[in-house]
Order: sequence, then C-alpha cells, then structure tokens
Amino acid sequence: MMLNACIIKGMRESAARLGDDELVDLVRGGNTDSFAYLLDRYRPTVFGIVSRRVRGADVEEVAQDIFVRAFTSLATYERKGEFAHWLSKIAVRACYDYWRQMYRRPERPMSSLSEDQAEWLARIASSASIRAHAHEESMNEARELLAWAMGKLSAEDRTVLELVHLEERPVREAAELLGWSVVNVKVRAHRARRKLRAVLARLIADQGGTT
Repeated sequence: MMLNACIIKGMRESAARLGDDELVDLVRGGNTDSFAYLLDRYRPTVFGIVSRRVRGADVEEVAQDIFVRAFTSLATYERKGEFAHWLSKIAVRACYDYWRQMYRRPERPMSSLSEDQAEWLARIASSASIRAHAHEESMNEARELLAWAMGKLSAEDRTVLELVHLEERPVREAAELLGWSVVNVKVRAHRARRKLRAVLARLIADQGGTT
C-alpha cells in the first residue's frame, strides 16, 4: 500500500511539471487521466471567469460544463496561443450560452427587487449620478442592482458589456474571445452601454415616482 502511494505521488509530481501542451498530447494519445492535471491547474481561472458572469448558484454547473467542452474540443486546440487563452474563450462563450438559455425563461418582474435595492433606489432617485454614491455603505445594493439591470439586456449585450466596459478588456481581445469582428464588438459595446444606462434611468425614475 505504501509503495503504491509513493508511485502515485511520484506520477502526480511528474505530471505537474509537464507543460500544458505536453499534457494535451498525453490526453490526445489516449491517456485521458492527464486531463485531470489541466483541470486542477486551471480550475481557479475558470471559476474566476464564471463567478463574475453567472449567478452564484450556477457557477459550479457552468464551470463543469466548460471543462467538458474543453475535453471534447481538445482536437481543435492548434497551439496558436497559450492553452489558458484557448480555455478562456471556451469559458466566456459558455457563460454567453448560459445567459441565452436564461433569457428564454420568463423575465424577472420588477417586484423581484429586494427591499434593500428599492431603498437604495429611493435614496438616489433625486441624484443626477449613481457615481456620487459609489462609496456609501449601500454599494452592495448598487452592485446587486447593476447585476439585476444587466439581466434586462440581451445575452450579446450583457457579455460584451462585461468584457469591454466592466473588465476593461481591449476591443480586439473581446472580439477574439467571442469570435466576433472588432467592428461588431465596438458597435455592440456602445449600444449595450447606452441600453444599460436607459434601464437604470427608468428604474431610478420609477422609484422616485413612488416615494
């Protein structure tokens, strides 16, 4: 038992020292167990991408779906860039698909705003800018409200807004991650930002009218 444990440990340490492309070659060659080392290596990266984009209760499921997609798509990995970047593209597109599916369901009604969010809206209803309240204790409500308002956008608008405006990624990088043209990303990002502002303005105006 002790000998077997030492052998297994030695194999794991050897695999951990291999590069990404070497592990990919092992998987492609039939050693599918080697994919577990890639999974362990990039679990934080994938969960980081997913946790910023999908609802908390669905993070685990979407992350697992990403690794399944990566495993079944290894034959398409052409080593034109780093494996991490290739995996990131799969992750971003999986999150995009997640919201496309979510938006096929009935839309959340206005009444789904929490009491804290409604109270925060009431406090800023007479303000010209949400930014003036960025350092208030109520910022948690502001972030939740932003997530809620983004839920009113299409999956395309939401995804490009996250990449370009919230994460401040270069347009060219966003285009590569999404598989869109640079022009399409620029146009969609501008429109998405304008739509989000309109959604927030309507929410604030509606809340102000009820106080």
